[in-house]
Amino acid sequence: MPKPHVVVIGAGMGGLASALRLAHHGCEVTVLESSGQIGGKVHAREVAGALIDSGPTVFTMRWVFDELLREVGTDLESELTIEPLSILARHFWPDGSALDLHADAQRSEAAIADWAGPDEALRFRKFCATARKVYDTLEGPVIRSPRPSVLPLIARLGPAGLGVLTGLGPMRSLWHSMQHQFRDPRLRQLFARYSTYCGSSPWQAPATLMLIAQVEMNGVWSVKGGMTALSAMLWRLAQARGARVQLHSRCTRILQRQGRVTGVQLESGEQLCADAVIFNGDVSALRAGLLSDELRAAVPRAAPPRSLSALTWSLHAPATGVALDRHNVFFCADYAREFEDIFGRRRMPEQPTIYVCAQDRPGAVADGAAERIFCLVNAPAIGDDETLDQKGMASCESNSFQHLHQLGLRIAITPQNCVRTTPWEFHRRFPSSGGSLYGQATHGWTAIFSRPGAVTPLQGLYLAGGSVHPGPGVPMAAMSGRLAAEALLANRASTSVFQRTATSGGISTPSATMDSTA
Repeated sequence: MPKPHVVVIGAGMGGLASALRLAHHGCEVTVLESSGQIGGKVHAREVAGALIDSGPTVFTMRWVFDELLREVGTDLESELTIEPLSILARHFWPDGSALDLHADAQRSEAAIADWAGPDEALRFRKFCATARKVYDTLEGPVIRSPRPSVLPLIARLGPAGLGVLTGLGPMRSLWHSMQHQFRDPRLRQLFARYSTYCGSSPWQAPATLMLIAQVEMNGVWSVKGGMTALSAMLWRLAQARGARVQLHSRCTRILQRQGRVTGVQLESGEQLCADAVIFNGDVSALRAGLLSDELRAAVPRAAPPRSLSALTWSLHAPATGVALDRHNVFFCADYAREFEDIFGRRRMPEQPTIYVCAQDRPGAVADGAAERIFCLVNAPAIGDDETLDQKGMASCESNSFQHLHQLGLRIAITPQNCVRTTPWEFHRRFPSSGGSLYGQATHGWTAIFSRPGAVTPLQGLYLAGGSVHPGPGVPMAAMSGRLAAEALLANRASTSVFQRTATSGGISTPSATMDSTA
C-alpha cells in the first residue's frame, strides 16, 4: 500500500515537529512554507553582517525535544550543542537596583536576602515550592494532554491536584497572587512578568501561570548557532527521513469533499493531493475564511482576545554602561499602566518594560565592540488597523531607548546597525493575526479550555502551533506538533481515511478526488 501523503502548512516549530514524527513513522510528508526560510516565528535577521535571533530567544523544557528525538532514534546531545545558563535573567529597576535570578534557587534566595531582606527570601522559597507543585500538578493533565476539558481534568487531578489549585486560588489573577506571595513590589513585578510569556496581562492571566517560574528553574539553555539552529536540526532530521519542503509556497485553500480533506491549492494555482493536512498557522486565519469559507467551522466560532504583539529591534551595535548577561529585563515604573495601554487602550505603551537579549553574552565582549542585541517591548496586536498612525510607534521607540539610557544602558541606533519590526509587519507575516505572537491571550482560568486542540471536525484536518493547545512558546508549539502527529497516526491506524485508489492515469492519489468545493 502506498504511503499516506500528509501536507503540513507552515514550517514553524509545530509543523517541523509533526513533519519529523510523521516521516519517521512512514508517511510521505510535504511541508509548504510561504516564506523563504523555515522556523516560523523562530527566525534571524541579518544586521551589519551579523545574524541576530529576532524571535524566541529562550530555550526551556528540553524534555519535549528529548522525547521527540528519542522517538525518532536519536538524542538532543548528538544533534545540537546547548549550554545551561547559570543566570536565568538579570533585572533592572528605575530606582537603580538590579537582581540576578539564578538557575540555582538557593543562590537566588541568597541574592534576594541581600537585596530585599531575609523575609522576602523566605517568601521566595515558599513561592518556589508553590510553583513546583503547580507545575507538577498540571504537566500531565494539561501540557501533555491532547486537549483538556473540565470534567476529565478534574478526574485526572484527583483530590491532591485539586487541593494544590484550590490553595493557589485559581480564580485569582497572577498579579493578585503575587501580591499575596511578596511584599516587595519589585519581586511582584518580576514574577508577574511570566504572564507575558503567554502574551497576556498579569492582571488578567490566571495565577496558575506561576508554573512558568518552575519551567525556568528546570533549566534555561543557550543554543550554539542561535535558536534557528534548533529549527534547522528538526528539518535536517525530517529530511533524512524523507520529508520535503517547498519554500515560497503559499497555500491559499485547503480542499475538501464530503467532509474530508483532499488536498491543498497553492497561490500558483497548483493543487496537491493529500490524505491529511496539518495546519501550522494562526487559527484566526481559518476563522476568517482565508483558506476557504467552509473551514471556518473547523475552529471555535467566537474570536478570543488577542495576545500581545511586539515592537522589536535587531541590533549589531556597542552596548555600554551596564554589565549585561544574556537575558535582561529593564522594568518600567508604572507596570499597571503598561498593560492598561496595551489591552485597555490598545495603543503602544508610553512606559514600556524592555527585554534585552545580548546574544554574545555571557561570554566576554571587548569594550566598545559591536555585539548582537535583540530588544523587545510588548505591544497591542493592532497590525491590521490601518487607521493608526506611526506617531505612537515613534514615541514608544524614543521612550524605550531613553528609559534604557536612564537605567544606564547606552545603545547607539543608526539605520545601518538596526532592523525594526512592528505589529504591522508581524501581521503581514502571520495573516489575520493582527500581529499577535501568542495566539489568544491566556486571560481567565478557563482560557486553557478555549484553545482548539489538534483534531478538528473536518476529517483529515489537524492543527499545530502556538495558537492551539498547549499554547505558545517554542517547546509548547513543538508539543502541539507532536500531539497533531499522534492524533493523525492514531486515526490512520483505526480508520480507512488513508485508503488509496489509482486514478485512470495510474497515479496513486487519495480515494477522494480533488475538488475545491465542500
